[in-house]
Amino acid sequence: MDTSNLLNEGFSLMLFGVGFVFVFLTLLVIATSLMSWIIIKYEKNVGVLPEDGIPAPTAVVGSPKHAHATNSQDSSLITVLTAAIHKYRSKDNK
Repeated sequence: MDTSNLLNEGFSLMLFGVGFVFVFLTLLVIATSLMSWIIIKYEKNVGVLPEDGIPAPTAVVGSPKHAHATNSQDSSLITVLTAAIHKYRSKDNK
């Protein structure tokens, strides 16, 4: 096989690959822009915050009668984690 022929085939393959990627990314940008335009057209309150603000997330999920048990479990978990971190750091410094 001729060296110039092989070089021409490699160059044409490179152009085909770059062209395919360019066309795909162009179509992707067009599709994304079209979807964004459709959503904004049909949904009037996109990006608008409610007047009363965004509610804060709740820390306890469930009924209030289980809040005390969960709170004590959280404090014992924090104690265990603090002890583990202290032991890990003291072992690391030696």
